[in-house]
Amino acid sequence: MRMNNIYDDKDFFDAYSKMARSAGGLKSAGEWHQLKPMFPPLEGQDVLDLGCGYGWHSKYAAEQGAKRVLGIDLSEKMIAEAKRRNPAPNVTYEVCGLEDYDYPRETFDLVISNLVLHYVADLDSVFAKVHQTLKTDGVFLFNIEHPVFTAGVNQDWIYADDGTPQAWAIDNYFYPGERETNFLGQKVAKQHHTLTQILMGVLNAGFELERVEEAQPPEDMMDMPGMKDEMRRPMMLLVRAKKR
Repeated sequence: MRMNNIYDDKDFFDAYSKMARSAGGLKSAGEWHQLKPMFPPLEGQDVLDLGCGYGWHSKYAAEQGAKRVLGIDLSEKMIAEAKRRNPAPNVTYEVCGLEDYDYPRETFDLVISNLVLHYVADLDSVFAKVHQTLKTDGVFLFNIEHPVFTAGVNQDWIYADDGTPQAWAIDNYFYPGERETNFLGQKVAKQHHTLTQILMGVLNAGFELERVEEAQPPEDMMDMPGMKDEMRRPMMLLVRAKKR
């Protein structure tokens, strides 16, 4: 089963473009204060951005001195927006699914993937390909929806009668696979993976785990609607691994 491409649906893409992280970039992403320190030094490095979206992380890598950055995304609309919003002389954007990319051997110093791997059914295959394309001591840095979040029933809260979030229900945790959720007014298929699958998949691919964090919103975002509720269950899992 391969990734779907809901991001080229006009209504979905229009709704996505109105999200705070779409309009404001990295500074508007609640996990950025944790993800940013996990980047290795990028001066003179070759970087691959898997599922680059609007190109925020590609542009960041270029600004940090990366020699060459390749951002790939399955969505033509995303790539067009990346070229418009985040161009740079040393950044190339290409329409290509991360499952279809050829992953040339020992080519990149860093592979970054932000909020795309939870659309992939066969994580082990992607982990093996990333390991293949990294140079020795290269870093794989990714942010994936947390298993507690993807195992959430309809990925939504159970609400009290007054509409306030009451509890986060988890079901069928140990049954990985496709979960249908309502995201930005559309039915979207995502893939649930257990924590064991994700972390052991990284280790079994030959990586050394260097850092694992669960995303928490920063203090200066706590007054934004819904942010305090993000402290009640994890939404994202941040992982940094090195090719041995």
